[in-house]
Amino acid sequence: MHQERLSKLRSASPAVLPSLLQCDFGDLRREVRQLEAADVKVLHLDVMDGHFVPNLTYGMPIVAGLRRLTDLPLDVHLMISDPAAYVDAFAEAGADMLTFHIEAVPQPQSLIDQIHSHGIVAGVALNPKTPLSALDGCLDAVDAVLVMSVEAGFGGQSFDPGAPERIAELRKRRGDLLLEVDGGIKPDTIGLCRKAGCDLFVVGSAIFGQNDYAAAVRQLRDAL
Repeated sequence: MHQERLSKLRSASPAVLPSLLQCDFGDLRREVRQLEAADVKVLHLDVMDGHFVPNLTYGMPIVAGLRRLTDLPLDVHLMISDPAAYVDAFAEAGADMLTFHIEAVPQPQSLIDQIHSHGIVAGVALNPKTPLSALDGCLDAVDAVLVMSVEAGFGGQSFDPGAPERIAELRKRRGDLLLEVDGGIKPDTIGLCRKAGCDLFVVGSAIFGQNDYAAAVRQLRDAL
């Protein structure tokens, strides 16, 4: 089952993933319909616990609510200290991909197995200051790597210019890895990451800060 979900994500590449952290939670249905009309292929959800990162966002009910609203794959980014405690609940809520942070789980094989047991794609994320060597023990086991191009926790930060080099290095290390980037992705940075070999591009303000989502997504795709 997780291979089917992984194939769907691969077939979407290169894909712009709206980060719903900046959407209007007072009218999720309208937001989702606008994004579907803009022909986005995957939705990205940032889950923060106020502990692993200082910000606090949302949890399983929002994922479950979105699952009822759309058939689009839900890419759930767990910026939390104890992801293993919540994998089962997020699987039940309808996540298609769960990404944890290597800084929170430095020896993650059992967590990866737990994610896969639900038929869900397993991803690992790392912050800009975390060396790629931190992934040495799990790079062959995960399906995807999320390269943070800002420090995890808050939107609106500046893009880390070292991110494309890290993406390119990961692409060299494992050619079939699904590579994702998150943070400061705009028309002037998205092309750099694509050229480095990235597949999925998480975008916040460059979509939700615009009046016309479809036009914003088109501009980002053109920049790819």
